[in-house]
Amino acid sequence: MTEKIYTIGFTQKSAEKFYSLIKENNISLMVDVRLNNISQLAGFSKFPDIEYFLREICNCKYISDKLFSPEEYTLKDYKANKIDWEEYLVQFNKTMATRKITEHIKRRYSPFMANEKICFLCSENTPEHCHRRLIAERFAEIFDAEIVHLV
Repeated sequence: MTEKIYTIGFTQKSAEKFYSLIKENNISLMVDVRLNNISQLAGFSKFPDIEYFLREICNCKYISDKLFSPEEYTLKDYKANKIDWEEYLVQFNKTMATRKITEHIKRRYSPFMANEKICFLCSENTPEHCHRRLIAERFAEIFDAEIVHLV
C-alpha cells in the first residue's frame, strides 16, 4: 500500500475550512514548515494556538520543524520579486543539502510514517510555489508515497 503525505496552506481559508480539511482527512501529525509561525495573518494558525486547536478539534499532534524552512533572505528576496521561483528552488535546495535534510527526514520521520498521517503546513494557499510541496516531494521519494494537497 502506498503511503500518502498531505500538504495544506491556511491562506484564503477560514478556520472552519482549514480544520475541517484536516479532520476529514484524518491527519494525525501536522508538521509546520513555516519560517515564522507566530506572526501570520490568520489567528487560527499562530503558534501556540494552532497546537491547541489541532489537538482539540482534530485529535492531531503538532510539530514545528524549521529545518524545512527556507533561509530568511531567500524568502524575503522571493516575496520582494528580487529572485524568481527558479532561483528560489536553487537556493532552497542548497539550504536543504547543507542541512542534510534527507538524513534528517529518515532519522526523525521514519517512525511516524507507519503510524501517522502526516501533513505539511505553510501559508501559501496553493502548493505550486510553496516549499511545503518541495518537502512533500522529498518525503514521497524517500517513502514511496503519494502527495495529496488539501485546498
